[in-house]
Amino acid sequence: QVQLVESGGGLVQPGGSLRLSCAASGSIGSINVMGWYRQTPGKQRELVATIATGGSTNYADSVKGRFTIRRDNAKNTVYLEMNGLKAEDSGVYLCNFQRLFRDYWGQGTQVTVSS
Repeated sequence: QVQLVESGGGLVQPGGSLRLSCAASGSIGSINVMGWYRQTPGKQRELVATIATGGSTNYADSVKGRFTIRRDNAKNTVYLEMNGLKAEDSGVYLCNFQRLFRDYWGQGTQVTVSS
């Protein structure tokens, strides 16, 4: 089992910045993928960004150039730096952990971009 603890959501004005964190514990293993997905009402859960243990990353087109995902393997923590936030970035951001063909999810943290 893997447990995920997220932090860092909140309310921010358009153009502002936020940083999300997600710490994993439990059966982490040496090879895994961590990332963030976004859930908004009436829409399917969508990928925001992922990062593998070795550092390879994947971003949704809508956030490229504005968001940066990074990880600290020693702390089993993934970070999402979000800059230039837009109203359409609002939603519940869920941390995801993938290992050995299994997915684990955090409870989510709300991000609201509004003036």
